[in-house]
Amino acid sequence: MRALTAADAPVRVRELSRDARPFLLGVVGPPGAGKSTLAAALGQPVLPMDGFHLANEHLDRLGLRDRKGAPETFDVHGFAALLTRLRAGEAVLAPRFDRDLDAAVAGALPLSPSDRVIVVEGNYLLHDAGGWERVRPLLDEVWYLDVPDGLRVRRLVARHEAHGRSHDDAVAWATHVDGPNADLIRATRHRADAILTPTEGDDA
Repeated sequence: MRALTAADAPVRVRELSRDARPFLLGVVGPPGAGKSTLAAALGQPVLPMDGFHLANEHLDRLGLRDRKGAPETFDVHGFAALLTRLRAGEAVLAPRFDRDLDAAVAGALPLSPSDRVIVVEGNYLLHDAGGWERVRPLLDEVWYLDVPDGLRVRRLVARHEAHGRSHDDAVAWATHVDGPNADLIRATRHRADAILTPTEGDDA
């Protein structure tokens, strides 16, 4: 395991390539760590794990709506199947998650074997239970994004408020739903190939 900073990350990305297929670079970290911001800043196509959220209607059927974001609230088998296709050099149309709709949008992200690097970002790329153990072997390298917990929680509360929750509801969700998920993700940190920390003053 090695250490990276946000300044190192673009340099490392330029070093990554595969002749026959894209290099699948995972970016993992707890909710609010800044994964989406980092992934976008790397200047490569991005496959967000959030596109594989189960539909709210199905979460209601399973009694899991109030735990949305936990490992069992995603279609991990669909996610692994799409990663398998990318490793085989296939072009795919991946889903993306729309926070305003609070739902996944199918066929929204075209990914091609001509892409030299594809950044795969999400919470559970290093999780090893419930079907998630299929994911890590499909990725070439995984970075764990490590940020101070206070900053992470402030970002989460602001995100939840921006999407319609009251301040109290936002704090409760960040604490009681996102909090246990963050603990679970943090426990996978040792499985990463590199630990990436933001540069001083970076609040992305």
